[in-house]
Amino acid sequence: MKYIETRIVEAEPAVKYEFAEGGHLIHITSRPLVGFEADAVAELAHSSQEGYVMEDAAGEKTWVPKDVFHRYCLPMDVNKNLKTDRPSISQKMVEDYIAYAEAQTMGDKTTVVRAVLKNGFEIVEASSCVSPENYDEALGREICMERVRNKVWMLLGFLLQTAAGDGDHGDGR
Repeated sequence: MKYIETRIVEAEPAVKYEFAEGGHLIHITSRPLVGFEADAVAELAHSSQEGYVMEDAAGEKTWVPKDVFHRYCLPMDVNKNLKTDRPSISQKMVEDYIAYAEAQTMGDKTTVVRAVLKNGFEIVEASSCVSPENYDEALGREICMERVRNKVWMLLGFLLQTAAGDGDHGDGR
Protein backbone atom coordinates (compact mmCIF):
# COMPACT_ATOMS: atom_id res chain seq x y z
CA MET A 1 0.00 0.00 0.00
CA LYS A 2 1.21 3.54 -0.75
CA TYR A 3 0.81 6.62 1.46
CA ILE A 4 1.10 10.37 1.07
CA GLU A 5 3.36 11.92 3.69
CA THR A 6 3.33 15.48 4.95
CA ARG A 7 5.32 16.81 7.87
CA ILE A 8 7.09 19.91 9.11
CA VAL A 9 10.87 19.56 9.09
CA GLU A 10 13.97 21.58 9.90
CA ALA A 11 16.58 21.54 7.11
CA GLU A 12 20.18 22.62 6.59
CA PRO A 13 22.22 22.71 3.35
CA ALA A 14 24.63 19.77 3.10
CA VAL A 15 26.97 17.98 0.69
CA LYS A 16 27.06 14.20 0.34
CA TYR A 17 30.49 12.82 -0.59
CA GLU A 18 30.65 9.31 -2.09
CA PHE A 19 33.96 7.43 -1.91
CA ALA A 20 35.27 4.99 -4.56
CA GLU A 21 36.04 2.32 -1.97
CA GLY A 22 32.51 2.55 -0.60
CA GLY A 23 30.75 4.60 1.99
CA HIS A 24 29.83 8.23 2.11
CA LEU A 25 30.09 11.32 4.29
CA ILE A 26 27.37 13.94 4.68
CA HIS A 27 28.67 17.37 5.63
CA ILE A 28 26.27 20.07 6.84
CA THR A 29 27.92 23.04 5.20
CA SER A 30 27.26 25.52 8.03
CA ARG A 31 29.27 23.33 10.45
CA PRO A 32 32.99 22.53 10.46
CA LEU A 33 34.14 19.02 9.60
CA VAL A 34 35.52 17.67 12.86
CA GLY A 35 38.83 15.89 12.32
CA PHE A 36 38.82 16.54 8.54
CA GLU A 37 39.68 19.36 6.21
CA ALA A 38 36.84 20.09 3.78
CA ASP A 39 39.26 20.41 0.84
CA ALA A 40 40.88 17.04 1.64
CA VAL A 41 37.49 15.30 1.84
CA ALA A 42 36.46 16.82 -1.50
CA GLU A 43 39.70 15.54 -3.11
CA LEU A 44 39.25 12.01 -1.71
CA ALA A 45 35.62 11.78 -2.75
CA HIS A 46 34.66 9.93 -5.91
CA SER A 47 31.68 12.27 -6.31
CA SER A 48 29.68 14.84 -4.39
CA GLN A 49 26.13 16.09 -4.52
CA GLU A 50 24.49 19.13 -2.91
CA GLY A 51 21.40 18.56 -0.83
CA TYR A 52 19.84 19.06 2.59
CA VAL A 53 19.76 17.21 5.88
CA MET A 54 16.18 17.26 7.15
CA GLU A 55 15.10 16.55 10.72
CA ASP A 56 11.48 15.84 11.64
CA ALA A 57 9.72 16.31 14.99
CA ALA A 58 10.75 12.79 16.09
CA GLY A 59 14.42 13.65 15.54
CA GLU A 60 14.78 11.44 12.46
CA LYS A 61 17.36 12.83 10.04
CA THR A 62 17.26 12.28 6.29
CA TRP A 63 19.53 13.48 3.49
CA VAL A 64 17.69 14.70 0.37
CA PRO A 65 19.22 15.86 -2.95
CA LYS A 66 18.90 19.61 -3.57
CA ASP A 67 16.57 19.36 -6.60
CA VAL A 68 14.18 17.00 -4.77
CA PHE A 69 14.19 19.22 -1.67
CA HIS A 70 13.34 22.36 -3.65
CA ARG A 71 10.61 20.56 -5.60
CA TYR A 72 8.76 19.30 -2.51
CA CYS A 73 9.71 21.57 0.40
CA LEU A 74 8.37 25.07 0.91
CA PRO A 75 10.09 27.46 3.32
CA MET A 76 7.83 28.61 6.16
CA ASP A 77 7.94 31.82 8.12
CA VAL A 78 6.19 32.78 11.31
CA ASN A 79 4.11 35.92 10.78
CA LYS A 80 5.02 38.21 13.67
CA ASN A 81 1.77 40.17 13.14
CA LEU A 82 -0.37 37.20 14.17
CA LYS A 83 -1.38 36.30 17.73
CA THR A 84 0.60 33.05 17.64
CA ASP A 85 4.13 31.95 16.85
CA ARG A 86 2.80 28.93 14.96
CA PRO A 87 3.52 28.70 11.23
CA SER A 88 1.04 30.19 8.79
CA ILE A 89 0.71 30.69 5.05
CA SER A 90 2.05 33.98 3.70
CA GLN A 91 1.48 35.79 0.43
CA LYS A 92 5.14 35.10 -0.46
CA MET A 93 4.63 31.35 0.05
CA VAL A 94 1.62 31.47 -2.28
CA GLU A 95 3.54 33.40 -4.95
CA ASP A 96 6.60 31.16 -4.64
CA TYR A 97 4.48 28.02 -5.07
CA ILE A 98 3.24 29.15 -8.48
CA ALA A 99 6.01 27.98 -10.85
CA TYR A 100 4.56 29.74 -13.91
CA ALA A 101 1.32 30.77 -15.55
CA GLU A 102 0.28 31.22 -19.15
CA ALA A 103 -2.72 33.11 -20.49
CA GLN A 104 -4.52 33.00 -23.79
CA THR A 105 -7.56 34.59 -25.35
CA MET A 106 -10.31 32.25 -26.45
CA GLY A 107 -12.97 33.64 -28.74
CA ASP A 108 -13.18 37.40 -28.59
CA LYS A 109 -13.92 38.00 -24.87
CA THR A 110 -12.52 35.17 -22.72
CA THR A 111 -9.14 34.82 -21.00
CA VAL A 112 -8.00 31.38 -19.88
CA VAL A 113 -5.05 31.02 -17.49
CA ARG A 114 -3.20 27.79 -16.78
CA ALA A 115 -1.03 28.02 -13.66
CA VAL A 116 1.48 25.27 -12.92
CA LEU A 117 2.46 24.87 -9.29
CA LYS A 118 5.88 23.95 -7.97
CA ASN A 119 4.85 20.30 -7.58
CA GLY A 120 3.42 20.05 -11.13
CA PHE A 121 -0.25 20.42 -10.12
CA GLU A 122 -2.19 22.63 -12.54
CA ILE A 123 -4.99 25.11 -11.88
CA VAL A 124 -7.05 26.51 -14.78
CA GLU A 125 -9.23 29.60 -14.46
CA ALA A 126 -11.25 31.60 -16.99
CA SER A 127 -12.65 35.12 -17.08
CA SER A 128 -15.02 36.63 -19.63
CA CYS A 129 -16.62 39.97 -20.24
CA VAL A 130 -20.07 40.70 -21.65
CA SER A 131 -19.02 42.86 -24.56
CA PRO A 132 -16.03 42.10 -26.85
CA GLU A 133 -15.33 45.86 -27.08
CA ASN A 134 -14.48 45.86 -23.36
CA TYR A 135 -12.20 42.81 -23.53
CA ASP A 136 -8.71 43.21 -22.05
CA GLU A 137 -6.53 40.07 -21.76
CA ALA A 138 -4.30 41.65 -19.11
CA LEU A 139 -7.31 42.40 -16.90
CA GLY A 140 -8.71 38.91 -17.50
CA ARG A 141 -5.33 37.40 -16.60
CA GLU A 142 -5.20 39.34 -13.33
CA ILE A 143 -8.75 38.26 -12.41
CA CYS A 144 -7.82 34.63 -13.11
CA MET A 145 -4.51 34.88 -11.21
CA GLU A 146 -6.32 36.24 -8.15
CA ARG A 147 -8.56 33.16 -8.24
CA VAL A 148 -5.50 30.92 -8.67
CA ARG A 149 -3.77 32.58 -5.69
CA ASN A 150 -6.87 32.03 -3.54
CA LYS A 151 -6.91 28.33 -4.47
CA VAL A 152 -3.17 27.97 -3.78
CA TRP A 153 -3.69 29.68 -0.40
CA MET A 154 -6.42 27.16 0.45
CA LEU A 155 -4.35 24.19 -0.74
CA LEU A 156 -1.26 25.29 1.21
CA GLY A 157 -3.42 25.90 4.29
CA PHE A 158 -4.75 22.36 3.97
CA LEU A 159 -1.20 21.03 3.61
CA LEU A 160 0.05 23.01 6.62
CA GLN A 161 -2.87 21.84 8.77
CA THR A 162 -2.13 18.25 7.77
CA ALA A 163 1.59 18.64 8.53
CA ALA A 164 0.89 20.31 11.90
CA GLY A 165 -1.36 17.36 12.72
CA ASP A 166 -3.12 18.98 15.64
CA GLY A 167 -6.25 20.52 14.20
CA ASP A 168 -9.79 20.49 15.51
CA HIS A 169 -11.74 17.92 13.52
CA GLY A 170 -14.99 19.85 13.91
CA ASP A 171 -16.66 16.99 15.77
CA GLY A 172 -14.83 17.14 19.09
CA ARG A 173 -12.10 14.63 18.15
